[in-house]
Amino acid sequence: MSMTILVAPSGFKESLCVSEVTNSISKGILRAMPNARILKAPMVDGGEGTTEALVRATGGTIVPARVTGPVGDPVDSFFGILGGDGPRTAVIEMAAAAGLSLVPRDRRNPMLTTSYGVGELILHALDAGVERILVGCGDSGINDGGAGLAQALGARLLDSNNAEIDTGGGELLHLDRICLSGLDKRLNTVQIDAAVNWHNMLLGPKGVARVFGPQKGATPAQVDHLDAALHRWSQVIRAEMNIDVGSAQGAGASGGLGSGLIAFAGATLHPRFDVVMQYLDFDRLLSKADLVVTAEGSLDGQSPYGKVPCEVARRAEECGIPTIALAGTIGKGVDQTFDHGISAFASILKRPCTLEEAIQDGERLLCRAAEDAMRMMRVGLMMSKRRNAA
Repeated sequence: MSMTILVAPSGFKESLCVSEVTNSISKGILRAMPNARILKAPMVDGGEGTTEALVRATGGTIVPARVTGPVGDPVDSFFGILGGDGPRTAVIEMAAAAGLSLVPRDRRNPMLTTSYGVGELILHALDAGVERILVGCGDSGINDGGAGLAQALGARLLDSNNAEIDTGGGELLHLDRICLSGLDKRLNTVQIDAAVNWHNMLLGPKGVARVFGPQKGATPAQVDHLDAALHRWSQVIRAEMNIDVGSAQGAGASGGLGSGLIAFAGATLHPRFDVVMQYLDFDRLLSKADLVVTAEGSLDGQSPYGKVPCEVARRAEECGIPTIALAGTIGKGVDQTFDHGISAFASILKRPCTLEEAIQDGERLLCRAAEDAMRMMRVGLMMSKRRNAA
């Protein structure tokens, strides 16, 4: 009984990274179907784990780099060089230079945190002679609109006294004009793509400061200040560079980093799964599959709105391929996933347990759930074979 199965899960936050989830599911499948051919497409959203997943999937390399962290202290970071025959490509996850995990809890103040290190990673990638750069946007600890990135790339952000403003989102309220004469010329010779949450806007009631500022430590007064500062950022960019980042889709991604990438790096923003799937060569893998197995920490009524299982399942359904989803928890409204490509789903939890127990035992639980799902699949295949023989 031989099948080709594409394993395309998300990571389980605080439990297993996406590569560990992929390997656990694959191991369980092979216990039930030793002859199965496993294809792997670990799905990442631009946040933590993106670089590792894409480097592993393409046989590339991780390159260490030391950059300025979000609170101004040096941090040990990295970027990836993808393998394969295409253009020499770097992949950068902004979280490796300006992620929330790099901001100590007692210093979480998005008025001050900076994306400067993300710009430094881009410079390191340019030094490595790449032709193309993919920037993953997610899990950020900043709210500076990408101003730090712009400063690292050579732009000068000036106040009304012609003095350079300091780093941090709060400083943007003092921005008066932009000098681009020092911007790194190599940016004109590379293609830069950014994987973003397409629904993250820069400004307004649903803008990045109001939606995500409190999660990064902003007080209500600071949220108002940051929103006003980003409005100023948008106004000056439009006046000085004739670029409208205020209404651009995805410009609010990662504390507004999307806007800085558009204006100063010449980047093209993409819905995160569309571009990540392109770099993973997902469609080619999918064309070879008989079945898709995906997974995420939770499956519920919100899953159809940009979550990995339904993004994967929609594409599989278009090719007539069924998708099984495994999840840590099954929540309210989960039946809606059937309308978005999911053929069947199952929880990895077989008995009551605490969240801590589930997190610690995630690898075994996933492996067993995948094995159980495949054994049920075998039963169906055996019944179909008997019926056809009769």
